[in-house]
Amino acid sequence: MGYLMLIKLKRTRTHDEDRNLAMWLATAAGVLNAIALGAFGFFPSHMSGNTSQLSSEVSNVNFRDITFLATILVAFVCGAVTARMVVIGGLANGNRIIFCQILWVEGLALIALSLFELFFFSSANNREVIVILGFLMGVHNSTSTQLSNGRVRSTHITGTLTDAGISLASVLAALFRRDPSKNVSGQKRQLWTHLTTIFSFLIGGIVGLMMFKHLGFKAMAMVGAILVLVATLAMVRTLIRAKRTAA
Repeated sequence: MGYLMLIKLKRTRTHDEDRNLAMWLATAAGVLNAIALGAFGFFPSHMSGNTSQLSSEVSNVNFRDITFLATILVAFVCGAVTARMVVIGGLANGNRIIFCQILWVEGLALIALSLFELFFFSSANNREVIVILGFLMGVHNSTSTQLSNGRVRSTHITGTLTDAGISLASVLAALFRRDPSKNVSGQKRQLWTHLTTIFSFLIGGIVGLMMFKHLGFKAMAMVGAILVLVATLAMVRTLIRAKRTAA
């Protein structure tokens, strides 16, 4: 039933589905972030750091870097907006596999970007590639956030760490008070979801650096291929299940 992690159902999502989603998408985000670091020395999804660096460049009046950093921020937001608009349109038309389709297209985009870098790599194109990756990271994070109703943010580790701290504090407070009215089990499950996201991103970052070291830009194509495969399997299983239900 793991394919349900990519499907927006009428019933309430389970924490198992969110944890599966976190393992796949946060790991993929960590790998892509590490590949970008290895290739370009830059994190395409680290918007807090990019914003801080933008402030620094403004004070130094470096207009070229200011434009570049501002473009990354805009690209990330545009990716999030694009994913949201596509989801709204898909759900309005009863498209239950719209999230799978978004990840499928993202995977193809990563494969295309990887092939471009393999055949036409030039340091002159580095900034443009980083901006494209920033856009895709915005799509990626928006997709996981919408699917999980805000419980899984695959690239936003600062916020996830904050959420994990809040969940841990809620669990400890309920346990110390021994208040049976508090939903301790629910808070524990949410804490595990946040921890799964954090450690998946961390492991993805380690694996991503190793992959780029040995495979170069082929590593990016592998991530794209995995996203395409997972999304395709989820779409096929959903359609088969829908036909059986209709029959």
